[in-house]
Amino acid sequence: MITSNTSPDPNSPPDIYDLTIIGGGPAGLFAAYYAGLRQLRTKIIDSLPDLGGQLVALYPEKFIFDVPGFPKILAKDLAANLIEQAFQHNIKPTVALSEFVQDLQAVPSDTPAPLYQITTDRTSHFTRTLLICAGSGAFSPKKLTLPNAAQFENRGIHYAVKSKAVFAGKHVLIIGGGDSAIDWSLNLQDTAASITLIHRRNIFRAHEHAVRALQATPTKILTPYEIDSLLTDGDRLIGAILHRTDKHEKHPLPFDVIIAQIGFNSSLGPIKNWPIGIERASIRVNSHMETLLPGIFAAGDVTVFDGKLKLIATGFGEAVIAVNHAKQRIDPAAKLFPGHSSEMVAQAPGIEVPTA
Repeated sequence: MITSNTSPDPNSPPDIYDLTIIGGGPAGLFAAYYAGLRQLRTKIIDSLPDLGGQLVALYPEKFIFDVPGFPKILAKDLAANLIEQAFQHNIKPTVALSEFVQDLQAVPSDTPAPLYQITTDRTSHFTRTLLICAGSGAFSPKKLTLPNAAQFENRGIHYAVKSKAVFAGKHVLIIGGGDSAIDWSLNLQDTAASITLIHRRNIFRAHEHAVRALQATPTKILTPYEIDSLLTDGDRLIGAILHRTDKHEKHPLPFDVIIAQIGFNSSLGPIKNWPIGIERASIRVNSHMETLLPGIFAAGDVTVFDGKLKLIATGFGEAVIAVNHAKQRIDPAAKLFPGHSSEMVAQAPGIEVPTA
């Protein structure tokens, strides 16, 4: 991997990339892979310290079930595969991590297509085309608003699961009614001593099949319940007083640790001020995955268009569409559809094709 986290010499000419990708999650990584197939010199910029996006930052040990070709795969393994795939070609993307994108400007160019300057909190990047794969933007988990919850963060109250081993042999309370809450209730069955799931409604937002699978486990499911207050022993969390909201009843529940999966706060940050077609917290794109500015594309969860589905699988396809149109914008003589990958790899210089 080629990294780029230092400021360039202001007296030297700008280093111009064919394609710059904002976001190193699944869509951004697959876009980098496909850009390599199309022989585009590519850079990835991400605010996180590691590639992989939410797969690595939030739920590395959570199983993903809806990626083609994998009946199930751990999020961290999917990220590792995507990273390996992105860097396998002779044109490897440059990576700029822990950089927060701030400004976008069109700058004079000796080519018909605009040249863009992307300013981050560290430096400036120059590119002929730009692909925004920012997901939901910079994100942070919604946290419990209980008076003493903050003092137990990461030592009794968790908002992400980085390692299942942390919960080995523990009595776990999981809060939430979405896919993440249900998935962790299922994934920790072989790890935790016991699991209790509470949700403030009687109806779950998670996939029906996952809810049915959870109902077949020993997990105690309590609805409609919320936490009224935490129970502590000195500096140790030992349980909570639960409030059953439909009957206004309260009773104690002992446990060792909480996993709160009650949603995320997300923001596109300065990107929301760019004149690219922002609608609420998303970017409107056309059938080319192009925004209102020529040569600036978007793919993945950050996009909105008629019929949009926010899935990893659909994000992969959007990334491919965007890259192919970016290629044709840079080189109008290039084919939009370059052929199938086996043909493309065989023709790409410097790439060895394995034989049967």
